[in-house]
Amino acid sequence: MTIFNFDWGAFWATAKTLSWFEVGMLLCFGASWPFSILKTLRTGRAEGKSFIFLALLLVGYVFGIVHKLFYHLDVVVILYAVLFCVVGLDYILTLRACRRRARGPAEGEDKS
Repeated sequence: MTIFNFDWGAFWATAKTLSWFEVGMLLCFGASWPFSILKTLRTGRAEGKSFIFLALLLVGYVFGIVHKLFYHLDVVVILYAVLFCVVGLDYILTLRACRRRARGPAEGEDKS
């Protein structure tokens, strides 16, 4: 099944035949992003994060989604989409933290 011959019943039935190794890989890899997002939100800092790394992850998730849509559509595409959104949020928060740091501390903030 691809996006061109889509059937909701068949789509949800793919849960029985999907690759549990792929699901496991995505879940293990995606488990770290909520911690990264919480740290950025809590500290307001983005030290050690790379825009290139985050951008490459986003591109990788796009490739995974496109592959699922055109060649092997199954419910795992939902996991790819959720993780794309989570990494995208981390990218936006990192960008915001870097811009804030470049402007310098706001009035009344600690300058360290």
